[in-house]
Amino acid sequence: MSSEFGNTLRVGVFGESHGRAIGVTMQNLPAGEQIDLLALEAFLDRRKPGKNALSTARHEPDRPVFLSGLLEGKITGSPLCAIIENQDARSRDYAELLDKPRPGHADYTAYLKWAGQADMRGGGHFSGRLTAPLCIAGGIAKQILARKNVFIGAHLASVAGVADEAFPLHPTQALFDEVAQKDFPALSDEKGCIMQEAILSAAKDGDSVGGVIECAAVGFPAGIGNPMFDGMENRLSMALFGIPAVKGVEFGAGFAAAGLRGSENNDPYRIGEDGAITTETNQAGGILGGISTGQPIVLRVAMKPTPSIAKPQKTVSLSKMENAELIVHGRHDPCVAHRAVPVVEAVTALVLLDFLLEQR
Repeated sequence: MSSEFGNTLRVGVFGESHGRAIGVTMQNLPAGEQIDLLALEAFLDRRKPGKNALSTARHEPDRPVFLSGLLEGKITGSPLCAIIENQDARSRDYAELLDKPRPGHADYTAYLKWAGQADMRGGGHFSGRLTAPLCIAGGIAKQILARKNVFIGAHLASVAGVADEAFPLHPTQALFDEVAQKDFPALSDEKGCIMQEAILSAAKDGDSVGGVIECAAVGFPAGIGNPMFDGMENRLSMALFGIPAVKGVEFGAGFAAAGLRGSENNDPYRIGEDGAITTETNQAGGILGGISTGQPIVLRVAMKPTPSIAKPQKTVSLSKMENAELIVHGRHDPCVAHRAVPVVEAVTALVLLDFLLEQR
């Protein structure tokens, strides 16, 4: 199914934005792993809605309920299933959208694929709401990876053209923790303030803005992955594109590498102080030929502006088959990128853990 991913570690997401609950299943987790539930809830809180004017006013506590696979805080080895009950849905705001698809949203394509039968209240199964159960799974994966000395962090690299500082060549767990504890996930507080002003300005205009998230993983061992179609970039990209609103993924220098010479793009090899092979730069983003180099894995994810905006937009009436105008009502994020920072961490963690479990 398209709502599942992973080879050894199988992860599936289910539910709709305004259904009774949303949830996640995980198969082949290593039995006996202890899960810190308070730390998991803190991770979920980083993407929780309704915290301030920068996000939707929908208030959801987003507390996971484990139906199976976890006993007294330990992974049992059987399939894990967890749900989050939807408590603040307001479906009446979406009545008009049943007939008038939102430009830039999956309303129309879902209508075509399922002949108008899909539950599209609040965006249905296409909603960013589905990233909450992804964070349950990814939060668990992050805890397991940390015990293997693999640490993952992310920050908001840019919003509305305002750029944050980039991660250093060798980011640390301490830096990841510092960003995670901030109310707004930018490395530079000064740039973070300007980004927030851009988001609030768009919201005041009834509009929205997009952004770019930079994510890094440190401590991941070298020599993991595969060439061609099952490489690290392939599987990370596939999973990351499953996050609603993602429109682009790049690794290392990414698209900028196309404007460099080989002498600028190549990462020179050296023997490090610990006697291990390292590189002076990391234009490759920690991956060559689909296989990890041992350097930090660095990727960036582009998030489009939220399609649900309060400005008049051109659309059509599906029932009348005529041109129409739409003003979207209800509660929507003026920018989804800042809340998606932990989601990118979560998905990255799930893919990296999947690769490591294949080595057993």
